[in-house]
Amino acid sequence: MQKLGLIGGLSWTSTARYYQIINQAVYRAKGGQHSAPLLIESLDFADIGRSTTDEEWTYAAQVLTASARRLEQAGAKALLICANSMHRVYDEVQAGVDTPIINIADAVGRKMKADGVHKAALIGTRNVMTEKFYRQRLVGHGISLLPPDLELAERIDRIVYEELTIGKVSRDSERYMRSELTDIAKENVQAAILACTELEMIVDVKANVLPIYDGTAIHARAGVDVILGD
Repeated sequence: MQKLGLIGGLSWTSTARYYQIINQAVYRAKGGQHSAPLLIESLDFADIGRSTTDEEWTYAAQVLTASARRLEQAGAKALLICANSMHRVYDEVQAGVDTPIINIADAVGRKMKADGVHKAALIGTRNVMTEKFYRQRLVGHGISLLPPDLELAERIDRIVYEELTIGKVSRDSERYMRSELTDIAKENVQAAILACTELEMIVDVKANVLPIYDGTAIHARAGVDVILGD
């Protein structure tokens, strides 16, 4: 098995989910006492998690690039940035290392294209829903997206940064997301994309009125393919 590097802590709650998904998949594939060979660098989310200005994003890119280099030097054969929003600086971080970094939007786009999905709703924090860095990659895989819902994006920002990133799960937030997904299912779309690594904590991916593509699980499984050499 090949060693995979995770840039985590963005937040720690979603990084724990990556660790769980990857190890469960490796166990299913290999059996016995096998677990995943991982290198994890857990960053301090408070330093870069709510970047908004160009200066803050430049700093975030520097922090992630330094982390990627350390994981590369430690022997990682591929890397995952365990956060959707931080893929805003993906190109800068990838340019700073030779080791391939698996882009979460590309992993989701490839999966949806393989499944024949060509129209979807993108659900995530404000920068993921409204900026081009994520949407353009999905469009590049032939996925047409609904226009961003700014009210939904603002509410998700509050849910994620005030609740989920610190491990808090609210019944009100669960009900809100269920209601929003029910409304989205009435639109002319084939699926919804959970483009926030924490949203799985309050969205039942398997029991919903609309097919849900959970970016966290899809991204983690792309990392498993590296580990297993698939």
